[in-house]
Amino acid sequence: MSQTAQAVQRAARGAAELWPGVLICLLAALAAQFLSSHYGAPAMLIALLLGLALQSAVRGADRVTAGLGFAARDLLRLGVGLLGARISLEVFLSLGAEAIWLVVASILGLLAFSLVFSRLLGRGWRLAVLTGGAVSICGASAAVAIAAVLPRREHSDRDLSFTVFSVTLLSTVAMVVYPVLGAALGLPDSAMALFLGATIHDVAQVVGAGFSVSDPVGETATTVKLIRVAMLAPFVMLLSLALPLFGAAPREGGRRPPILPWFVVLFAATAAAASFGVIPEPVQAMLWQGSRWLLLTAIVGVGLRTDLGGLLSMPPTALVLIFVQTVLLAAFVLTWITGWAPPGAAG
Repeated sequence: MSQTAQAVQRAARGAAELWPGVLICLLAALAAQFLSSHYGAPAMLIALLLGLALQSAVRGADRVTAGLGFAARDLLRLGVGLLGARISLEVFLSLGAEAIWLVVASILGLLAFSLVFSRLLGRGWRLAVLTGGAVSICGASAAVAIAAVLPRREHSDRDLSFTVFSVTLLSTVAMVVYPVLGAALGLPDSAMALFLGATIHDVAQVVGAGFSVSDPVGETATTVKLIRVAMLAPFVMLLSLALPLFGAAPREGGRRPPILPWFVVLFAATAAAASFGVIPEPVQAMLWQGSRWLLLTAIVGVGLRTDLGGLLSMPPTALVLIFVQTVLLAAFVLTWITGWAPPGAAG
């Protein structure tokens, strides 16, 4: 038998092992999107809850184990890599350096605070980095990207599920509360847009909050949010470079992984291609939608692999950590914008 035929056979056997688990995740992702579109709840949160709810149906089924792992690991990373298609250079140029400095300062400041505060609460540095990155960058998408480069441990899936659930729930609350808070503080449209875009965790909730105020606020808030999304690749890249320096680099199959994970390289490549117009707009839209579906499918897999009992037993200090991170981010941004309002929205 030729090497080509052997390779085809191996690929066929691999696909046969993966498809049952992947199919379950995909069907649950479709259900999550359907429920989200009909009831207005975040699709990522519904996908996670469906994964947790389906645990009893697949527990002990060896046929789905490989597929669930593939969805929660490889499809997740591919989805993160394709997120770069949403980013372009125009996003940075539209608001100028001041907005970029605000985003960078909030990420670095919140990460430093999270590491210190987490230690005071008796929580580990992994949870501090995971929740701090999710709150300051782009919610659930940041959580899954950061989790992919953190060293694996017994509670990794539990911590990721907790972070996705908490950050999505807090983002939904912020979508309702922050426009009311901004109006009570008398923020002009320009400052309101920056406040919403720089504080709400997930893109969908930023869109909902911004356009509930006005179209100009919605457009500018979304642009600010995309600047935060663009910070995901350098954050994960720097994290990947820093982990080996502290002896905490993750290992897969007993081998040290590449210094730069392949999905971070893919994120940077798609972002660069989108910025320079290499990717036509219809293809760019397809890649973005593909990324959303891959992440939804992956989150179902994460939920199916999470120990529900362990998730429910998360200590209250973990909830305190992510809640304080959210409040601190809002306070920091409000303090910043009281002395500066960005261009781009009608005042």
